[in-house]
Amino acid sequence: MVGKTTLGRIVAKNNDFEFIDTDDHIEKKNSMSIKEIFEKKGEKFFRVEEKIEILKLLKKKRCVISLGGGSFMNKAIRDEVLKNAISIWLDTNILILNKRSKWGVKRPLLNKTNNFSNIKKLYDERKNFYKLSNYKIICDKLSKREIAKKIMKLYERK
Repeated sequence: MVGKTTLGRIVAKNNDFEFIDTDDHIEKKNSMSIKEIFEKKGEKFFRVEEKIEILKLLKKKRCVISLGGGSFMNKAIRDEVLKNAISIWLDTNILILNKRSKWGVKRPLLNKTNNFSNIKKLYDERKNFYKLSNYKIICDKLSKREIAKKIMKLYERK
């Protein structure tokens, strides 16, 4: 909801890297949308698939990987990201997240209860894991271009 995919594509293109959205990758592998996977096979199945695929993808070089919102909560994924990649928490105000969540048809944890209290609960659960990222960018008052520039500067420093 903060624009990980859009920003990831910008950064990858500017650095001549491959861009990988893990949710898209999982959808293609399973020939189902994330929403369908959650409905037909459950969140537990999705999280196992997510872990397998992300750990595989993290072995690739010269790529930008956009992780799904809950993936960094998985210790194995988080440890591998922190060991072998650069992680950036793209943070934004909860009111902005609430507004943007209304666009998100791909978000099964927000599907029918797409309301402020549910978004706040998810954010509060996840922010303690997101804080473990290498870097944090507060995106509230920045354009996509400004955020992408900040990401590229962080990458160049590493």
